[in-house]
Amino acid sequence: MSRKYKFSDNDQLYFITFTVVGWVDIFIRKEYKDILLDSWRYCQKEKDLEIYAWCIMTSHVHMIVGSKGRALDKIIGEMKSFTSRSLRKAIESNQLESRRKWMISIMKNAGLQNGNNRDWQLWQQHNHPIELVTEEMFYQKLEYIHRNPVKAGFVKNEEDYLYSSAMDFYDKKGLIELCYIV
Repeated sequence: MSRKYKFSDNDQLYFITFTVVGWVDIFIRKEYKDILLDSWRYCQKEKDLEIYAWCIMTSHVHMIVGSKGRALDKIIGEMKSFTSRSLRKAIESNQLESRRKWMISIMKNAGLQNGNNRDWQLWQQHNHPIELVTEEMFYQKLEYIHRNPVKAGFVKNEEDYLYSSAMDFYDKKGLIELCYIV
């Protein structure tokens, strides 16, 4: 694996993206997005995760993250593993999920093709972390994250998208407690 896809410094902030296998639109349902949010809150409280920006799209997530001390690759790995298991249970038990069999089939096939998994894979393998070494890089990625729902046509104004940290930057209370750069 290329070094550019690894976390190299825990004192640095990173832009990361995790994507659902097959770009399946899982996060169109509130209960699935809530699983991510609850996991992030837990990781902030118990695993030293620092969240500076985030956005949940229908098939992927963008974040700017750091760590208060724990290895960031461990935090992200554990978070992806936990959310994968939790989302699997939620999808399998959701009798109202009209796409349930189709989604399960895609994720089981992906898991069986990947030697790192036994029988299920929700997230694509890599996070593609980009080290944010300058203030300019930070703000470029921040804008990218917050403009995603606007570009997708979900909202007219970035601060109106509930599942993003954009509202925090417009003096509104968001869904996740953020760290701020002073």
